[in-house]
Amino acid sequence: MTALDFVGPHEILSRLPHASSLRVAVEAGCILTDSGLVLDADLSLSDVSEADILVIPGAGNATSLKTHPNILAWVRQIHQTTTWTTSVCTGSLILGAAGILNGIKATTHWAAFERLNSYGVKPTHARVVEDGKIMTAAGVSAGIDMALVLASKVVGPEFAQTIQLGLEYDPNPPFDIGSPDKVPKEMKDKLKARMVSFFEEESSGHT
Repeated sequence: MTALDFVGPHEILSRLPHASSLRVAVEAGCILTDSGLVLDADLSLSDVSEADILVIPGAGNATSLKTHPNILAWVRQIHQTTTWTTSVCTGSLILGAAGILNGIKATTHWAAFERLNSYGVKPTHARVVEDGKIMTAAGVSAGIDMALVLASKVVGPEFAQTIQLGLEYDPNPPFDIGSPDKVPKEMKDKLKARMVSFFEEESSGHT
């Protein structure tokens, strides 16, 4: 998984009043992220059977989850109990593989956008996309925006705004280049080729 896909929303949702944030993996214990950061999963899939909010982070190997029916079955089970089912980045491909996004508007990382089509999704270019109780975020950092939108729906916009202020989330990046619509085609194509190559390697189990 990509660390920020999880850590960004966690920083926000863990601050909701009376929130209990659980980190779940196939087995409890250390999880190595794709940047080398190690996170800790409190519980295994078998320990959790329901949740008010489900957040599915993504990674380069998200498409390989279709070969793990136990994980997809768990996602479907939890989705039946949620008030909100959400994803960040390529996490929406996991929701898609679980059959949750059929006929639903959703987004993902721009380099994996076309992959949504294979899951019956209505691909939508937006930073945060809401359709019923499903909320999906575009690439990585968009998970922060998604979590703030979600917080505003759960506890109201004023409290959500205080969370944003407390985190001093006021983006002013050094380069105005965080969207594929803002960069030269050559730059975008080169990066996409590298990322798609990584997706394919991960999903085929080569790395």
